[in-house]
Amino acid sequence: MSKKFTFPFFVAEISANHSGSYSRAKKLIKLAKESGADAVKLQTFKPETMTLNSNKKYFKIREGLWKGNNLWKLYEKAQTPYQWHKALFQYAKKIGIKCFSTPFDETAVEFLETLKCPIYKIASFEMQDLPLIKKVAQTKKPIIISTGMAKINEIETVYNYAIRNGAKKIALLYCVSNYPSKISDFNLNNIKILKKKFDCPIGLSDHSQDDQVAFSAVSAGAQIIEKHIALGKQKKGLDIEFSLKGKDIKRFSSKIELAKKLLGKDYFYRAKSEDKSKKFRRSIFAVENISKGEKFSKNNIKKIRPGNGLSPIYYNKILNKNSPTKIYKGEPLTKKKLKGIKIKFS
Repeated sequence: MSKKFTFPFFVAEISANHSGSYSRAKKLIKLAKESGADAVKLQTFKPETMTLNSNKKYFKIREGLWKGNNLWKLYEKAQTPYQWHKALFQYAKKIGIKCFSTPFDETAVEFLETLKCPIYKIASFEMQDLPLIKKVAQTKKPIIISTGMAKINEIETVYNYAIRNGAKKIALLYCVSNYPSKISDFNLNNIKILKKKFDCPIGLSDHSQDDQVAFSAVSAGAQIIEKHIALGKQKKGLDIEFSLKGKDIKRFSSKIELAKKLLGKDYFYRAKSEDKSKKFRRSIFAVENISKGEKFSKNNIKKIRPGNGLSPIYYNKILNKNSPTKIYKGEPLTKKKLKGIKIKFS
């Protein structure tokens, strides 16, 4: 997203887990900071910007985690009141953690701009809302776009549209949009496919109940990890079923960092500490006394451990060559001892 960001960038999502409590929202921000998250994210919407206050069958959730809820009532419970936002942004800044939000319509973007929101997130369900994409792109702020449910051509359309409308920095999140997501729902090779297709950071928005998904995603190249969080002893919350709780957040953050370290560098690399083990490689030794001018043969030289002598890659080249000096049994053959032999040593 930016040169000042380090990857993997861990976003702690509060979403609806404040459960209507401003003090709980603050506690969640503090928990995110103490647990090593790089940023904390809110959601910015009102029920009237999400749906209609209607009891018609279209507005009833009939399956899944929120089964039985009317959409209007669900969003009434889930909303982060606008009057909280300024204070939450200020609190996050005070304790030293980046705070940003997901706007769900254009008016939310306008509101967040008054708070100088530094990054915008587009939710998977709003990914095809092109007027919203345009509004966010025109702010010139970094955009993180979740891609749940979307086919690769749909992602490409939105990505290109955002760029055409002024977006300078875009990140895409592979996301499975069911709640909670099962292990069998994931295809982490999608991360590699997205990395190959798009010239931008790729990450994971994780709604699973298994930490291994995120750790494996980092190994697959994910640079951003978004995960919902809750307080340690919290029992209720609309997103509690797929949220990290309390001390688990710190553990999760540490393991993400470990996965990144294990993934390592973008070039072939060997730790210098491995050099000590080279002495246990095979090398070429004299197994009989060899006179000056005597030919090297399978009877007087062998490829054995330790690795003090020449590499076995020279063995066939040395055979039948005349020794330029006397070499005693149990001595390694070295470049110095073979000086004068017409062999190119690398």
